[in-house]
Amino acid sequence: MDIAKTLPAASPAIIITAETGADIAAREALLDRAMGAGRKRKSSEKLRRGRRPSEGLAFVARGEGGAVVGTVRLWDVRLGDHGAAALLLGPLAVDPTVKSAGIGSALMHHAVAEATRLGHRAILLVGDAAYYARFGFSAEKTAGLAMPGPYERDRFLALELVPGVLDGAQGTLKASGRKAGERAAVRVAAA
Repeated sequence: MDIAKTLPAASPAIIITAETGADIAAREALLDRAMGAGRKRKSSEKLRRGRRPSEGLAFVARGEGGAVVGTVRLWDVRLGDHGAAALLLGPLAVDPTVKSAGIGSALMHHAVAEATRLGHRAILLVGDAAYYARFGFSAEKTAGLAMPGPYERDRFLALELVPGVLDGAQGTLKASGRKAGERAAVRVAAA
C-alpha cells in the first residue's frame, strides 16, 4: 500500500511498520496520552487481556526520527462459544500532537489491507460510527453479536472482508488468539 496516498499533502512523513518488542513502552505511553487512564476498563480490553495480537497484525506509525506516533492492533476472536473466527480492531491511537494529519486513516487502511491479505474474513470494533464508516464499518451486521461487558450498541461496528460472512452471526465475542507468552506456531515444510 502506498501510504503517501492516504495522507494529506501537509502531513509529516510517516512510515507504517510491524510493531516490535522495542515499541512496547512507546506504544503504551502513546495510548495513555491519547486515551487516558480509563482505557484499560473497556469491554474490548477484556478480549485483549492476557492475549497477543493476531499474527502479523500489530502496526506502528513512525514519525521523524523513528518515534512512535500511531498504533493499531487486531486480535483474534470467535463469534460466540463455537462461532466463526473474526478480528477485533483496537486500539487505534495517534499521538495528540499530530492528530488530524491522516495517520489514523493510514493505519486503518494498512490494517484492513493486511487482514484481507492474510485471509481474515471480518473485523469488528467498538468506536465512533461516523469515523469508521469511511473504512466501510457499520452496525448493520452486529445486531446478533455482543461484547463481554458494557458497551454502546451503536458503537459496535463490523466490516466484512468476505461479503455475507456475518449474515446471521450471533453470540458474545470470545478471545481466541494466542495467550501472552505463547510463541507463534512453527510451520515445518514436509520434505
